[in-house]
Formats: sequence, C-alpha cells, structure tokens
Amino acid sequence: MKKEDLLDKIRKNIRETYDMPHIDDIKATVFDNPLEQFVRMTETVGGKAIVADDQQDINVLIQQLYPEAEVFASHLPEISIASKNPDTVEEAKELNGTDVGIIKGDFGVAENGCIWVPQTMKEKAVCFISEYLVILLDKTQIVNNMHEAYRRIQMPDYGYGCFISGPSKTADIAQALVMGAQAARGVTVVLV
Repeated sequence: MKKEDLLDKIRKNIRETYDMPHIDDIKATVFDNPLEQFVRMTETVGGKAIVADDQQDINVLIQQLYPEAEVFASHLPEISIASKNPDTVEEAKELNGTDVGIIKGDFGVAENGCIWVPQTMKEKAVCFISEYLVILLDKTQIVNNMHEAYRRIQMPDYGYGCFISGPSKTADIAQALVMGAQAARGVTVVLV
C-alpha cells in the first residue's frame, strides 16, 4: 500500500475534527517556588542542582564536585581551572578528553528542569563531548514553564542554542539504561 493511499483511508474515517487551541488559552503550570521546583526536577531527570554560597569560589566548588577530573574546558572568564577553551581550539575534536565542561545557561524551567543554553562559544562540542557538564545559572532566572521559556529565547550570534536537561541517557537497546549515550554522563547545575 502506498503512503498516500493509507493517508486517504485515514482521512475518510475521521468523524470529528477539532480546532487547535490558541496558545494563550492553554493553562500553563505556575509554581509557588520556581527555584525549589527547578532543583527538584533537575534531580528527577538525573542531574544535580547546587545553590552556591555567594562567598564561595566557583572554581574551588567545581574542583570539589569533581576531584578526579584532570581536564576542564570553559570559555567563561570566571573559570580559572580550565586548561581547554572552546573559543581558542582549532577544531572541535581538540575538546575530546574533556572531563568537565563548564558553560553558562540563560534561564532554567521549573516544570522540567531544563536550561536554555545558547551557543556563546566557538565550539559548542564542549556541551556534548565532556564526560561531565557543569552549567552555571543565575538562580533568579527560573521560569515556571515552557510557555514562558519560549517567549524568552534569544538566538545568539552563532545561531544555535538548545535546552539541556540532566545527563544524556537512553534505554532503547535491550531496555538497559545507559548514561552518557549521546552527551555528558552527568550534569550539575550550579545556581549562583
């Protein structure tokens, strides 16, 4: 059977049709404490969320979180422990072997624990090739839901951005959960 024949059969058997709701009519979830919900959801999806102390040195905190790590990569000026910089490497493959990539997110979403990460570095591979990913996020930049999130997205000069929510995982092979299948094996969000 051809694809068009199949679709014609389906169309002929539709008894009722419904108009799509207007986006403004959809009741989006709102939380009493978006930060608390964001932390809870980050942990639910397999990540960690840490609210940093204002006096704490972020470099020391990251080293304490990953004491075995040897290779840190970041383009952020406040990160002094980075030995690789995604802005200065010749090719993305030079980031291979990164133990911990450190990036910054624009805002987080309380309903699902995801973070909007615009590409602000030359080589976005640091977001996906690092064994572990640390995302620095301003704790005042948490929205309730994806409706609010999509209204806030601003595309960076590089023309790329993505939502990251916890570590990469898949269970589609033999239904065994594999962490780090397509990207980082672990994600820690440091709320500053």
